[in-house]
Amino acid sequence: MSSDTSAHTDSVLIAFDGSDQARNAIKYAARLLSSHKAYIITAWEPIHRQAARAAGVGGLAGGGQGIFEDPDDVTSDPAYIDATQISHEGVALAAELGFETEPYLVESTTAVWSAIVEASQELGVDLIVAGTRALTGWRSLLQSSVADNLVKHAQCPVLVVPPLDEQPEQDE
Repeated sequence: MSSDTSAHTDSVLIAFDGSDQARNAIKYAARLLSSHKAYIITAWEPIHRQAARAAGVGGLAGGGQGIFEDPDDVTSDPAYIDATQISHEGVALAAELGFETEPYLVESTTAVWSAIVEASQELGVDLIVAGTRALTGWRSLLQSSVADNLVKHAQCPVLVVPPLDEQPEQDE
């Protein structure tokens, strides 16, 4: 009997944002893949950049100053603190399911999908795993899908796991 290693991956990068869809993606990957090494990536955006973006959308001038004490110290940024906690949850879940895990926290400077693609290249992973909300109708046209962009731009295979316990979100 010959051993088929075509389904084996040496390492996988699993996108994790704390959502039920991301948790399902980890669970599905653990059932399906023979890989033992998993990087759990959580992308985050500094709170001052979120505030500046929101102010720009609202037509207000703003730079986000004064939101937290030292903008050069990311460890005091509430968004960084939240992302760290979310990352630890993903690492714990993946470890429970048998993966040898390593957290990979990245600051998103443009788009989340872009940060994930860059991380996959830096780490040299064999596969990216991501959950999706499976939006349909107008919502799918108005909201950019991280999963769709991963499929289009990644330089390695991408496993997109749809919501496993629910129907796709549809417009009313």
